[in-house]
Amino acid sequence: MIHLAAATFGFVITHFVMSGFLRPTLVSLAGTQGFLLFYSLVSLATFAWVIVAFDRADDGIVLWNGMAAVPWTIASLLTITAMTLLIPSFVGNPALPGKKLAGLGTVVPSGAYRVTRHPMMWGIALWAIGHIVASPSMRVLILMSGLILLALLGSHFQDVRKLAQNQREVSAWQRRTSFWPQWRELAGLRTLWLLALLVWFIATWVHYHLFGIPAGLWMWIG
Repeated sequence: MIHLAAATFGFVITHFVMSGFLRPTLVSLAGTQGFLLFYSLVSLATFAWVIVAFDRADDGIVLWNGMAAVPWTIASLLTITAMTLLIPSFVGNPALPGKKLAGLGTVVPSGAYRVTRHPMMWGIALWAIGHIVASPSMRVLILMSGLILLALLGSHFQDVRKLAQNQREVSAWQRRTSFWPQWRELAGLRTLWLLALLVWFIATWVHYHLFGIPAGLWMWIG
């Protein structure tokens, strides 16, 4: 468990350090593409460490029965909502690496960006919360808490960094969007909900049939 905590800490802190105060130095030494390559390699290496440590750790204390109907249903709804935010976040996302900020100030937010300007990070956070609800063991709490911290605190740091890069464009975008999810806007994501349900069903099928761990509906129909 200590090994897992150390690996999770390493995964999170290296993201903050590389994208924070070390970023200008790394870019000046290796260039933008070299920095992105180095960032990716470090992230993959530390994440692999996390996966190995997680696999070898015992469950430890389990805080409640996550497989009971109520927590299982809540976890399923959280993961479907996470998919609804995550899927469209790969298109038109100004937070993605290499995305140009010019013209961002004139963009009218639509779709998931009406919910939050960080749909990818909130999708990851909701996915992690869903896993804590369904499997509240110590090893899951350690890993998923790290992912939630990385997603939400990382989003805040990203807002600050982007604003410093181009205040005129980014400040206008931030005024039109919200960091915190506007949950009422989820109702407008009609087609995305259907796509998210399909992806969620496939993902839970893989979860159960390939890894032997029930997820979603497969706890009852598996």
